[in-house]
Amino acid sequence: MTAALRHSMWILRGNPLTGIAATGVLLLVLVAIFGPWIVPYDPIASNVPEALLPPSAAHIAGTDQLGRDVFSRLIVATRLDLAIAVSAVSMSFVLGAIIGSFCGYAGGRLDRTVGRFVDVMMAFPLFVLAMAMVAALGNRVENIVIATAVINLPFYIRFARAEVNVRRNLGWVEAARACGESHISVVLRFLLPNILPAMAVQISLNLGWAILNAAGLSFIGLGVKPPTPEWGIMVAEGARFISTGKWWLVAFPGLALMLAVLCFNLLGDGMRDILDPRMRT
Repeated sequence: MTAALRHSMWILRGNPLTGIAATGVLLLVLVAIFGPWIVPYDPIASNVPEALLPPSAAHIAGTDQLGRDVFSRLIVATRLDLAIAVSAVSMSFVLGAIIGSFCGYAGGRLDRTVGRFVDVMMAFPLFVLAMAMVAALGNRVENIVIATAVINLPFYIRFARAEVNVRRNLGWVEAARACGESHISVVLRFLLPNILPAMAVQISLNLGWAILNAAGLSFIGLGVKPPTPEWGIMVAEGARFISTGKWWLVAFPGLALMLAVLCFNLLGDGMRDILDPRMRT
């Protein structure tokens, strides 16, 4: 058993919530991959005679106003929400890590200019910025991904810039330069890989926020278009029936959102403990 694995097991024994969160994230991934083949009903097929049925043996999460099975729609929606979050966070992570690393390494005017730009972006309400971008570009899935990536980008630029700025004059960086490595090589081969473990924590936290952001855009009508199954759409459609006692239309998609975000947040805390021995709990 390697030292890293022993350390991970030690963290999991001391913090079982991390193991539960990792299991939850793994379950989300499996549902996203295999969900469309395991659902009991067609998630977009209407069956008006069975509209607004409460949870039962036939429909364990009830049916919506069009008679569609809520459970089937929940399962199928997992793939879309997770795909949006992973795509957006991957884009912002790659671009933010590269831009922030070069700015932190170069310093000077470039670093100050990018730093002030990032500060301005983070001072602006990011969800409002995402709303404006989707409204301007159109509420298609690819535009939601772009908007979510843009509002996540400042976090990675700022994080990478700060981490590289601390390390750029350390001995092993000076040794790489003394061996003839170019500045680009020093950043990409030495500094960037060194900060990736710390940035992995931010990735996990941003995945949960990206899911919430995509659902929020759908809730206000700027996200995925109906009848596509999506958690935010399901909450928005079910909100009209809360006053009539049809609680399951909102409760189940809301619970799915809460559990997904919670799992990613708890996993991020656990990854911080695993990757940084100084943060052991």
